[in-house]
Amino acid sequence: MEQESKSKSPLSRVLDRIERWVINIITPLMPYMPLAIAFAQKYEPRIGGTLLTLMLPYSIAFAIDWTAFLVLWLLLGIPLGPASGMVYPPV
Repeated sequence: MEQESKSKSPLSRVLDRIERWVINIITPLMPYMPLAIAFAQKYEPRIGGTLLTLMLPYSIAFAIDWTAFLVLWLLLGIPLGPASGMVYPPV
């Protein structure tokens, strides 16, 4: 996986990380999901799968916010990383 990430452009790495950030909080395969459900069941005994539906608005908000942040970053012409050599000129 390390070799794969080195061959990607900085923009595709940023987009990949945004996608992971958005999806990881609503996937049942998240390693902390059982822990989150256990803590939530302390207050709501039948929480189960509704925890995912409660986290869905946060996931949508993260997608909108991080995409807007990336667009602003690109419009300002800030480099995507140290020594990346990839700067998109401001519009």
